[in-house]
Amino acid sequence: MMAVAVAKNKPKQGKMKQALLIFVKNAVKGKVKTRLAATIGDDAALEVYNRLLVHTENSTKDTCAHKIVLYSDFIDSDDIWKEELYDKQIQSGKSLGERMRNAFDYAFRWENEKVAIIGSDCFEINSDIIDQAFEKLGNCEVVIGPALDGGYYLLALNKLHNELFVNIDWSTDKVLSQTIEICENNGLKVARLQALSDIDNEEDLNKFYKNSQHLK
Repeated sequence: MMAVAVAKNKPKQGKMKQALLIFVKNAVKGKVKTRLAATIGDDAALEVYNRLLVHTENSTKDTCAHKIVLYSDFIDSDDIWKEELYDKQIQSGKSLGERMRNAFDYAFRWENEKVAIIGSDCFEINSDIIDQAFEKLGNCEVVIGPALDGGYYLLALNKLHNELFVNIDWSTDKVLSQTIEICENNGLKVARLQALSDIDNEEDLNKFYKNSQHLK
């Protein structure tokens, strides 16, 4: 049995049958933003990640959906994710694809009709973009928020498509193109959101220092 599928009571849910999955890493020094830490140090990288978490929480707290925070290692009962707004689970699976697939499966098992997943690396995401993803699912089967690094910052589905989580070179610039190709090969109609940037390295961080007040 997968760890994300063991809830005994039906999770908290909004008026609409939709769910938002939020993948986060536990904010532990030396374990987050490792590529960024290689150039700015573990302490600074942890500070950046904590600010990203705050931004993600601010961008999702008012979303009308069953909101689920999925931690990488352990559930933190005393963090920014308030339990009256967010359910808390642990990611389950060996690969990123398997963990994402299991999370979608968990959400759909609770009879949600639309499910979206985001991470906590995108400082340009906001509540309007998330709402657009759910809205677009009314006319297609897959919604993708492209990241400028070749991945995606959001994926939304109206049913579980297992094929989207296998044969993907995760954490590379091929993720988006491979996902689109799988959709095309399986006849899945795709809608795209605006392209946004993630913060993965110092170059990304410097761009935000120049163009945004968020991290200053």
